[in-house]
Amino acid sequence: MAAAPAATCTIASLTQRGTSFSHSNSNPFGLRFNSHNHLRSFSGLKGMSSVRLDSESSFSGKETGAALRASFATKAQKESQNFHRHFLPQAAYKVAVLGAAGGIGQPLALLIKMSPLVSDLHLYDIANVKGVAADLSHCNTPSQVKDFTGASELPNCLRDVDVVVIPAGVPRKPGMTRDDLFNINAGIVRDLVSAVADYCPNAFIHIISNPVNSTVPIAAEILKQKGVYDSKKLFGVTTLDVVRANTFVAQKKNLKLIDVDVPVVGGHAGITILPLLSKTRPSVSFSDEEIEKLTVRIQNAGTEVVEAKAGAGSATLSMAYAAARFVESSLRALDGDGDVYECSFVQSDLTDLPFFASRVKLGRNGVEALIPSDLQGLTEYEQKALEALKEELKASIEKGVAFAQKQAVTA
Repeated sequence: MAAAPAATCTIASLTQRGTSFSHSNSNPFGLRFNSHNHLRSFSGLKGMSSVRLDSESSFSGKETGAALRASFATKAQKESQNFHRHFLPQAAYKVAVLGAAGGIGQPLALLIKMSPLVSDLHLYDIANVKGVAADLSHCNTPSQVKDFTGASELPNCLRDVDVVVIPAGVPRKPGMTRDDLFNINAGIVRDLVSAVADYCPNAFIHIISNPVNSTVPIAAEILKQKGVYDSKKLFGVTTLDVVRANTFVAQKKNLKLIDVDVPVVGGHAGITILPLLSKTRPSVSFSDEEIEKLTVRIQNAGTEVVEAKAGAGSATLSMAYAAARFVESSLRALDGDGDVYECSFVQSDLTDLPFFASRVKLGRNGVEALIPSDLQGLTEYEQKALEALKEELKASIEKGVAFAQKQAVTA
């Protein structure tokens, strides 16, 4: 992969759990501090930059690279002898990936392995996970990788974990909708979340398994039945919709991708995915035709990938990237960063629906605040689309709740 000059990333906060800070006569990582009074956390996947790491090489040839900072240290020491600070993020968080041998799970585990905040990476699946763990364990990043196979090993996988990510389930195939996956994936999510409730009830839970519009309500009901539901710590990962919106808008308007941010609200399937193009940052104008085409493309982007792979898989790589970005944001929040915002499908009172995807502020206890401003001052097109998606999203939520409640009655 081609190298690029001046690799840029941000580094974890100074004084909270997971980091350490000391004064020194040198700065082997070439850190440059801006005028703000705080440092924004490591954010290689999101590409924000308040603290910079300068090097002649970069893992991605772009903004990432902090996770591999150790490999830059020797050269940076020779080039940077006049700095006055020495800063080292220290891995301290445990992350479990449930479904780690799958198409999303493997690249997701690799990206999480790169985070300097992860001390332990637990990989679980019903089969074939030992090889994945062995492979990842050869990567010279801080986290220790452990594998767990089958239901009997799931408890040990989950004990004392800070973040649980659930990509487990079957992928979409050509002609399938997310709803077609319900009967299989609903049961998988039910069983895994039940184990989470028993062995790490205080963990952040990231649901990737589709249909997210239904699996998140299933997870909520299971946690309620176990008496450990914390609405602030249950997330449906809709980051991929934001990633796609940012990418497509940047391409369409010839913008620098790292600067683009499009909030995406609603749900995580078809018309329930609503990119608020009028809220795009930096501000940019769209014709009515552009708005319609971009909205439809963002909503159908998953199908675009499924069809392009022609039966060989679904959107595994982009989903892994988006999920890793959300994990990274969660770790930054846990580590004390006070400026972490992501869109996510969560319990919400922003609409008359019990769950809704919107921008949220993340903190040590999960969702610190819902951000209502994105839903204010919508265009006529967006307002109509918002009203149109509610019926379908409501039905998906109710379907998930009914499934979980039926399981409880049967049990």
